[in-house]
Amino acid sequence: MSEKITALIVDDEPLARQFIRRMVEDDRSIEIVGECGNGREAVAAVLKKKPDLVFLDIQMPEMDGFATIEALGVENLPTVIFVTAYEQYAIRAFEIHALDYLLKPFDLPRFEKAMRHAKERFADRRHDRSEQKQIAALLENVKEMPRFLDRLVIKAGGRIVFLKTEDLDWIQADDKYVHLHSGSKSHLVRQTLSAMEAQLDPQKFIRIHRSAIVNIERIKELQPMFTGEHTIVLEDGTKLTLSRSYKTKLFELLGNPL
Repeated sequence: MSEKITALIVDDEPLARQFIRRMVEDDRSIEIVGECGNGREAVAAVLKKKPDLVFLDIQMPEMDGFATIEALGVENLPTVIFVTAYEQYAIRAFEIHALDYLLKPFDLPRFEKAMRHAKERFADRRHDRSEQKQIAALLENVKEMPRFLDRLVIKAGGRIVFLKTEDLDWIQADDKYVHLHSGSKSHLVRQTLSAMEAQLDPQKFIRIHRSAIVNIERIKELQPMFTGEHTIVLEDGTKLTLSRSYKTKLFELLGNPL
């Protein structure tokens, strides 16, 4: 391939964009022509720069990867490598439609495999519109999915564990990970608390603190504190702090109990 493949990196996390840059820095056939931190920037950049390839993060604030595709129109899409931290999306959507994706955290061999597929697709792109058809089918499939997850897919000890969201008691942030507390068990998942919050039904799960989400069905008591905050007591006796900035939203959901 004599001409370089121009690529655009779209991810709301600067470190993730930097990681992809490092992955391609030794590949002389790839030229990074820009980076975008959200979907709106990505739409403008694709239309202006017309890259051959886009590394597209799925979950981004305001306009996610799927909304970005819809805004562009499938016919305007370059070759796409989807990037996602959500195993749910990967398992339920991308593999169904034979579209390549990178599941965070990914390593160099997995990245190189995705790049090989992308280069093959790019080489055949002018004569083959199958990828556009696959992406269009993916979008239709995503529209038919429940807006909020009813179960989570968790990799644990070489196994895949399915956890119903209704069985969650509360969720605890731990940097770029979350601890999913369900009864006596806790599962560690590589995902931010904000990303997890976006996938859960806000009528059932509520943010009570910058580092905690709770299943409202598990709330047993609300105990006021002198600071203006409250202590939330769950059915299993777990005590969590309801910060003042999240109080109003919880009270509205509970029917203004105080």
